[in-house]
Amino acid sequence: MEPSESEFEKEKVERLKRAMYSRETSEKLKERPRRELQDIRPIVGEEWRHEESPLAASLVAPRAIALARRALWWMLGLAIVFFIGAAGFFAYYFTLGGGASPASAANIDISISGPPQISGGEPTQLQIAVTNRNQVPLQLAELIITYPPGTRSPTDLSTDLPSQRISLGAIESGGRRQGTVSAVFAASGGDVGVKVDLEYRITGSSAIFVASSEYRALLSSSPIALSIEGNVETVSGQPLEFTATISSNANTTVKDVLFSASYPFGFTARASEPQATRSLSAGAGSVWELGDIPPGQKRQVVLRGVLVGERADERIFRFDAGTRKSPSEGTITTKLAESALKVRVSEAFLGLAVSVNKSTGPSVVPPGANVNVVVNWRNNLSTAIQDAVIIARLSGVQIDGATVVSPDGFYRSSDGVVLWDKNTTRGVLSNLAPGAGGSVSFAFQMPASEELKSIVNPTLTFTVHAAGKRVSEQGVPESLQSTASQRVVVSSDLRVTAQGLYYANPFASTGPIPPKAGTETTYGIVFTLTNTTNKIEGGKLTATLPPYVRWVGVYSPASEDLTFNQNNSAVTWNIGAVEPGAGTDGTPPRQAAIAIGFTPSTSQIGQEPPLLQNIEFSGVDSATKEPVSRTVQNVTTNIVGDPGFSATQATVVR
Repeated sequence: MEPSESEFEKEKVERLKRAMYSRETSEKLKERPRRELQDIRPIVGEEWRHEESPLAASLVAPRAIALARRALWWMLGLAIVFFIGAAGFFAYYFTLGGGASPASAANIDISISGPPQISGGEPTQLQIAVTNRNQVPLQLAELIITYPPGTRSPTDLSTDLPSQRISLGAIESGGRRQGTVSAVFAASGGDVGVKVDLEYRITGSSAIFVASSEYRALLSSSPIALSIEGNVETVSGQPLEFTATISSNANTTVKDVLFSASYPFGFTARASEPQATRSLSAGAGSVWELGDIPPGQKRQVVLRGVLVGERADERIFRFDAGTRKSPSEGTITTKLAESALKVRVSEAFLGLAVSVNKSTGPSVVPPGANVNVVVNWRNNLSTAIQDAVIIARLSGVQIDGATVVSPDGFYRSSDGVVLWDKNTTRGVLSNLAPGAGGSVSFAFQMPASEELKSIVNPTLTFTVHAAGKRVSEQGVPESLQSTASQRVVVSSDLRVTAQGLYYANPFASTGPIPPKAGTETTYGIVFTLTNTTNKIEGGKLTATLPPYVRWVGVYSPASEDLTFNQNNSAVTWNIGAVEPGAGTDGTPPRQAAIAIGFTPSTSQIGQEPPLLQNIEFSGVDSATKEPVSRTVQNVTTNIVGDPGFSATQATVVR
């Protein structure tokens, strides 16, 4: 039997082992000489080398494989980020978040149903539903509804409704509670928001948890409507008028309504109808108490004043209407309506300038004087003015209409105005071209002192009004107005006299009369002041004694401030104030008397020498603030007016 191939191989291995480990064989192997290693150069030539073309990258690593590898890396990165985020979320949720509590606010649904648009002043119903989707019940649940400011109870508009608290008790898992609330929203515009909070507890905890929701709706109207009518353009210093209409849109009475106006800088309120209840601080505005306004009713406030500003200035007036919490409140606490009006200060469409006796400023005229008034006008617009009318109204002192003369106007005595129009000016005022100018005039006589003596500080004011029409940029006829004024003050008719006395001398005269050369004759001189209308302040009278006249040193009354200066022989009476009406209608005049001695010289025989000379009065009219001065004639020996005196006793004799 032939050995198998495996057995033959085993035999070869055994023989090899015996040969390797046999002592005899190993000794023979040691004795075999070693051969030296020789450096054998190959017999191969260099001609076998040649350049090979590089293989394409797509053959080595196809593009699809690279893209797939990059996508796998991105997917691996995103998976790692997602895993880390999910781990963090679940860690927070089950430790600090809603998952840590058996009842989460996220599992509580609060739905609020209501109209998307509501009307102010009308009752609005909101349906609120609360659903518990937690696995545990909600204990002591309470619904807290917070309304916007100004919300009122639907049963009484005077009662504020800031919030409501409704108890829902326990809400079981999967339970639902719903109900309806009603309120009257009162806001000045925009939208309103209602916040709903659910406060609850859970079994085994004393903490209070809150779930919230909010309802918002557009407010279509307010229970109070406010409209303002007034000029949006005015002239500096010209009267300005606003009309405010406050009306009720509510179905029930709006109680205790207030209206307020805030004024810009430069505006001064002059009057209002009705009269304002109170003024805001520093005159910055006014408040009116309008009381209760029933449904469909309205109230009106008319405000008049003057706005002063530079050309092109814009001033904003703000108006509010609303209610207050209690009658003790002085201002609006719940605003129901508001409005703003922008007024632009512009140059007068028809420039007006009034001059009196050629003076454009405040004028002073004496009683009985002739007064000439000229009204200059100019069209300041870039368009023509049609059918212009100018009216000058006289107020104050009553003048005699018979003395009024106007070459191009008409004096209407029924209401005391002078009128100029296209008829009186022969068509001049029918069409005023841009930049055109001109003038109209009138004259009159001021009343005499006798007519003014009962009037204190008499004045006369010319108020000039101009009106016309122009075609606006929109092609609509527009009415225009302009105003100017001028004031005339009537000066007081102060009269000063100096009277020499011999027979009626209060100091008892001595010496001959007519006066005799070389012999002294004593006289008394009385100063008299009468005044009509205005108080005279700082009055002073001065005079000089001639060298031949002696100051006796006696004067009357002793209460008056009278002095004599020996150096210049000047007599001074410090009068002070002279009251109006002194010496008129039975009122005693202001008087003072002095005693003098006259010793004539022979050179004065046949003459009437002065006893007192350079008599002058000075003072200030308190009404006109103008200086008042009077010069009195010298007092001579011809003392006409002294009872018992005759002209033959005036000349000096030998």
